[in-house]
Amino acid sequence: MINKDNLSQHISQQFNAELEEVRSHLLAMGGLVEKQVNDAVTALIEADSGLAQQVRLIDDQINQMESSIDEECIRILARRQPAASDLRLIISISKSVIDLERIGDEASKIAKRALDLCEDGEAPRGYVEVRHIGEQVRKMVQEALDAFARFDADLALSVAQYDKQVDREYKSALRELVTYMMEDPRSIGRVLSVIWVLRSLERIGDHARNIAELVIYLVRGTDVRHMGLKRMEQEVKGDDV
Repeated sequence: MINKDNLSQHISQQFNAELEEVRSHLLAMGGLVEKQVNDAVTALIEADSGLAQQVRLIDDQINQMESSIDEECIRILARRQPAASDLRLIISISKSVIDLERIGDEASKIAKRALDLCEDGEAPRGYVEVRHIGEQVRKMVQEALDAFARFDADLALSVAQYDKQVDREYKSALRELVTYMMEDPRSIGRVLSVIWVLRSLERIGDHARNIAELVIYLVRGTDVRHMGLKRMEQEVKGDDV
């Protein structure tokens, strides 16, 4: 099992520093991506076109961070040939940055919809659901990153479990909005934009779950990606379940 204490138990202090640096870069990228999600939803709800533009501009920075962290991981693999928990750490970081970059892409898509709806000038139905689900998935991203920072498999498990609730609320919001469009065909264009926003938020929740599953792999050494929640809980809790 990996934790903060045994992360630093290497003969080479330089290796320790390299591992800690790449992990800190991942968490910095995660913090920026989390802000992107929050700002994109805020831009939509508050019809703030300036904030929406800012979200889209920062997407390039997120892409550059992904490439830079990926290169760091490749260098460490080539030079240090890590084994056991160190190898799991590098693999988890290299996979997590892909999910973070995709979360950034979804935030950028939300910002694009926000710009379109700002031009339209009328707030459509579904903003209550966007605000609610947006806050839920932002918290999922935050807690998945916290779990990574603290090597906390229990917190990671709770993120994976919470994804089910987000999926249920997404489907419920979708049904309501489709019904509303059928009742008022004039609203179809605007409401479809909101549906695409909700779809992006649901995908952000999926990516947060992916990161949480990588934390469990990092800490427990078990690939839980294709397990149901019950088996995943057994892997995390062990004899406590």
